Amino acid sequence: MLLTSIVQTSARIASTRSRTAKVDELTQTLLEAQRHGVVGLAASYLSGTLPQRRTGVGYRSLNDLPAPAETPSLTLREVDEAITTLAEQSGPGSATRRATLLGQLFGRATAAEAAYLSGLLTGEVRQGALDGLMLQAIARAAGVSEAQVRRAVTLAGFTVPVAEAALNSGAEGLAQIRLEVGRPLRPMLASSAADIPAAMAETGEVGLEYKIDGIRLQIHIQDGAVALFTRTLEDVTARMPEIVEAARGWQLCSAVVDAEAVVMQQGRPAPFQVTGSRTASQSDPELLRAHSPLHGYLFDLLHLNGQDLLERPAAERFAALATLAPADQLVPRIVTSQVERAQEFFDTAVADGFEGVVVKDLGATYASGRRGSGWVKVKPRHTLDLVVVAVEWGSGRRQGYLSNIHLAARDQDGFVMLGKTFKGMTDEMLAWQTARFLELETGRDGYVVQVRPEQVVEVAFDGLQTSRRYPAGLALRFARVLRYRQDKSAAEADTIDSVRRLAGR
Repeated sequence: MLLTSIVQTSARIASTRSRTAKVDELTQTLLEAQRHGVVGLAASYLSGTLPQRRTGVGYRSLNDLPAPAETPSLTLREVDEAITTLAEQSGPGSATRRATLLGQLFGRATAAEAAYLSGLLTGEVRQGALDGLMLQAIARAAGVSEAQVRRAVTLAGFTVPVAEAALNSGAEGLAQIRLEVGRPLRPMLASSAADIPAAMAETGEVGLEYKIDGIRLQIHIQDGAVALFTRTLEDVTARMPEIVEAARGWQLCSAVVDAEAVVMQQGRPAPFQVTGSRTASQSDPELLRAHSPLHGYLFDLLHLNGQDLLERPAAERFAALATLAPADQLVPRIVTSQVERAQEFFDTAVADGFEGVVVKDLGATYASGRRGSGWVKVKPRHTLDLVVVAVEWGSGRRQGYLSNIHLAARDQDGFVMLGKTFKGMTDEMLAWQTARFLELETGRDGYVVQVRPEQVVEVAFDGLQTSRRYPAGLALRFARVLRYRQDKSAAEADTIDSVRRLAGR
């Protein structure tokens, strides 16, 4: 099967907003891939991922590529073999060897294929083939239920083995996919609520626990061997020796535990940047441990001593977890049906420096990979009125619209940028702001449109973090648009001084 088939399917998916049409395209391409024996590769590439995950190829590596080929000739197997070889390069001279291999691969790619390969290698494929669409397409192509596919992906962690099992062996193949200690599964996710009363509106007695702003971990233990995986299913065992040591202290044969790792400083969680930097670093973990020790907070138990607990009620899983490890390794938790008591717990969590709380249905099973009413997170909402100083043209579904807005606070000398966002925008808002900012345009720099600093926008955000990118040394974390403030002038926007006070500066 030629790579061009994937590229053409991706282009057709990107060109339509119809979910049905996207699933149809994916289904037909998966069936074509089945005939050629490359279902897994097709599913992986159409999902915008690579089986190799890490390749050592970055943006700079793709700056000096040969001229594209005139006609398509690359097969999926050839691409996979080439990328596997790229990923295996290490040690002295690896950069040179990698450049040679890239040149050989891209020298056979057409312009469209080269653009797609670049997106795959950098994780920037944007086509609208989201996970849910792929699961629907696998189910349709294999003639099985979507529920069967979703269950299998939950337990396998990745779509590729599920696509292969479904299209090659049908429902029987999917049934063979089970939780395996040592193989990460997709973590359960939380939906959001504005406040405690909203989070508890449809429940009776619930569990509330501190929301830790750290690195989500899945801890797998089998006969003393410990493996740690992030929420993206990356193996980070070697980077967190203190978490591994703590897990080895539990008296058990096998377990899969859901947890959060965070750097603690003077009894309070460090800002996310500190934890993120520690866990992402490739430096000597023992030296990092001495400077920024990690603490693991356990909050769910998915498997224990040969028994899967995914289908057990949360109350049972929590009770089993409480017997597993010392109390200081368990996330702070209460059980209550009283909104007032829950609010007190929330206030205490925030005062202790934590991100908020998660409200959990005690009867809920573990819904891997999904957001639902079983877990509901509640965080304090911060908002600012900021000024838009530039906008970027969108891509994919937002092609033709001004999308990503540059946000700035007032300063004595003008405006100080604090970040960008394209989140929270409806289709109506995109159309309105495109017309509005073209009216305010003062110039262009590539895909960035500079505008007069007149339009005020109210944004919500999760916090502020240190930044070297922006002059104020601060950046918004997870900013999202709430509304445009036509009732406010730029002179009424929040100042950089008020932002610094919010950040404790």
